[in-house]
Amino acid sequence: MLRLFLALLILFGSGVTSGQDKPIIVASKNFNESYLLAEIMSQLLEIGGFSVERKFGLGGTLVCYEALASGEVDLYAEYTGTASQVILKIHEKAPQIEALNSLFAKDDLRMLGSFGFNNTYAMALKKSLADKEGIERVSQLRDHPQLKMAFSLEFLNREDGWPGLDQIYQIGGAPTGIEHGLAYQAIDEGKIDVTDAYSTDGDLERYRLVTLEDDKGYFPQYLAAPLLRKDLPDNVKDTLAILAGLLDDERMRSLNAEVVVHGRSFAEVARVFLKQEGLGETSVTESKLWQRLLTNTIIHLQLTAIALALGCMFGLSIGIAVFRSQAVSRVVVYIAGLLQTIPSIALLALMIPLFGIGKTPAIVALFLYSILPILRNTITALITIDPLLKRVAEAIGLKRSQQLRYILIPLAMPNILAGIRTAAVISIGTATLAAFIGAGGLGEPIVTGLALNDTNLILQGAIPAACLAIIVELLFEGVERLAVKPHMLQGSLPE
Repeated sequence: MLRLFLALLILFGSGVTSGQDKPIIVASKNFNESYLLAEIMSQLLEIGGFSVERKFGLGGTLVCYEALASGEVDLYAEYTGTASQVILKIHEKAPQIEALNSLFAKDDLRMLGSFGFNNTYAMALKKSLADKEGIERVSQLRDHPQLKMAFSLEFLNREDGWPGLDQIYQIGGAPTGIEHGLAYQAIDEGKIDVTDAYSTDGDLERYRLVTLEDDKGYFPQYLAAPLLRKDLPDNVKDTLAILAGLLDDERMRSLNAEVVVHGRSFAEVARVFLKQEGLGETSVTESKLWQRLLTNTIIHLQLTAIALALGCMFGLSIGIAVFRSQAVSRVVVYIAGLLQTIPSIALLALMIPLFGIGKTPAIVALFLYSILPILRNTITALITIDPLLKRVAEAIGLKRSQQLRYILIPLAMPNILAGIRTAAVISIGTATLAAFIGAGGLGEPIVTGLALNDTNLILQGAIPAACLAIIVELLFEGVERLAVKPHMLQGSLPE
């Protein structure tokens, strides 16, 4: 009763004083529990009278933290073990939140009290396989080198993940990397035998998996708690503090299972949880499929169109400016090629310190990826024009600008358009990754679908993106027919 009274007092009090114009931006990482905790916090703030903007599905710990530290988001749910091992690198087994806060202070951040559960890492495999091989502890994996291991990419590379685990347990082998949500499906289909899991994952129940005893106590505690900016209003912090201690391991696992096993939405599960705890209730109005599809498609087209337009302006102008110098052309194409070698998700992450999260860094990254095909095709098309035609243009007294306008560019047009066409298709595909930095678009259902291992959600993004690519191909084919003379496409001279 005391908790309920305090909760109502804080909620009604904050509702009176929170008439702020700027919304509270709540973020999440790209796995189902993080989505759910973010939705619980968002709805609690909305009950308290705050305006909330959701930026869910950001691409991992460092993306979320960088966005928080730079002020692009206001809060998200972090884990004490992850904070100490990955972000702050203090390598303590069970860090106290007070100790973490003394280090978070340098970035003007603060971690509130824990939700109450410990979602530690665990080694998971099918129960039938564990019973058959008699495996109960992590140390026993060393005696079963035939087992195929695949771990999430973050676990495979982080200090408190596979490198340290292998050093302590001497398991050996060469595990491969896999997206966390897909690992469970791979185990279910028998493609892998062992993967990393979160101890409160609903997927453990869904796929009948067991977790092995960490008999050497390697994994630290991972107590989940809101991590937020210190400059947020006190009534925001007080509202979120209500959640401290409300969730134990079993309750969190049950809530996760509601989503991944029973197919309920994050919003609905969060609404029911808050109602059961007597913290109030929000009306859950989920948009229809066609509305989400239309919105995501429009955003996707915006990202692609702006990036492609910038790529055309830059690539064409630079290509035309340098094509006459072979040495300069090579250097320019080489630099553009180096940009193309940077992995997409890495380039998007590198944009965050410069441009924050959202559409701007996504557009910049897509622009950089579009430069190479446009620039290379422009330069190649212009330098491979028959030298005889160039000499004729000079002989009849055409200025350089006139040569470009009337001779060189028309002759180079088929290859130039081919470069723009390639850049457009690349941008449409790469733009799906922009959801990892909160830009939205057709990558949003794909990211959520990967977190939930939901094929339908993945297809809601993948199929429209593929259709857009096909439509763009057809549009450019039409533009090519209008802009390029038939004999230039056929490689023959007019009769």
